[in-house]
Amino acid sequence: MEVVQVLHMNGGMGETSYANNSLLPRKVISMTKPIMEAAITALFSTVAATLPTSLAIADLGCSTGPNALFAVSEIINIVIDLCKAMKHELPEFQVFLNDLPGNDFNTLFSSFLPRFQGKLSEQLKSKYGVSATLPCFVNGVPGSFYGRLFARESLHLIHSSYSLMWLSQVPQGLEGNKGNIYMARSSPPKVLRAYYEQFQRDFSTFLECRGQELLVGGRMVLTLLGRRSDDPSSKECCYIWELLAIALSQMVSEGLVEEQQLDSFNIPQYTPSPKEVQGMVQKQGSFSIDCLEASEVNWSILATNSDSDIVLKDGGHNLAQCMRAVAEPLLIYHFGKEIIDEVFKRYEALLADRMSKEKNAFVNVVISLKKIT
Repeated sequence: MEVVQVLHMNGGMGETSYANNSLLPRKVISMTKPIMEAAITALFSTVAATLPTSLAIADLGCSTGPNALFAVSEIINIVIDLCKAMKHELPEFQVFLNDLPGNDFNTLFSSFLPRFQGKLSEQLKSKYGVSATLPCFVNGVPGSFYGRLFARESLHLIHSSYSLMWLSQVPQGLEGNKGNIYMARSSPPKVLRAYYEQFQRDFSTFLECRGQELLVGGRMVLTLLGRRSDDPSSKECCYIWELLAIALSQMVSEGLVEEQQLDSFNIPQYTPSPKEVQGMVQKQGSFSIDCLEASEVNWSILATNSDSDIVLKDGGHNLAQCMRAVAEPLLIYHFGKEIIDEVFKRYEALLADRMSKEKNAFVNVVISLKKIT
């Protein structure tokens, strides 16, 4: 499987689109806002004497839908507040939205960019009391962030949320991972090792590239789906995929999916611990760590009305839809379209059952970095 060509969230505005099933990532972006505020404040204190007339911001793995510009909107709002407090003139904003070539950039720019621009004008009016268009130039940058994307020392701030756990490729040497689609408690040690080694290669490359693209003193805030445990096959990071593997295994037992198809399918993802992330940053050497922490978002967030905090009955459905928006392109590429509705029907039932009996959570690893060399 060529991950660069296949990996993308469901595009468009339909029922199973990422645009309509991305409440969880949006919640995570909101949770990390204090860390972003601290990073931008530190950036401004570093360059206060020579505050740039143009601020270059990159959002890596932006995906599509409202979240792609939600993070950027939050960043610009923080900058507006800082400039007002410091009595600095607002800079122009150069915004780069990056994702793999298969990302639905068309929907992003046609449906969500106009709303974003309108919101910026409202923010400017509410904070400065003037009706004006904020100079903000938005660019799409298709390509893998496991390679260079920008000119040397051209960026001030980099943000990435729920993207860096995705690997550049399915690791080699997973032939013994039968019955699983990811790391699991039954996975042989060599499978766990192969996943970790692929993450090491990818994350090191990512840091090396961003170290070349950021200005000295520039900041980077990264949020990864991760784990607290030292065990890479722990339930806190692998259970969500184990349940999908169970749904597929049921279909194998009924002759709806070939066993060989299941055994040869593996998710190109690695969910690191804070310790692993810290070790990689220190080894690479381009950045110092300002903040590193882990947090949780319960699966039940998708069973809750965000306006009233009332628990709804369709939590299993909402979580299954969220996962479908993420994983469907990978599954279609490997298994074909015919099984998709059935596998997610079964997956939804499994999720609903476990959510009614257990408390499970996604673990987020958040790190704020400063470019030092």
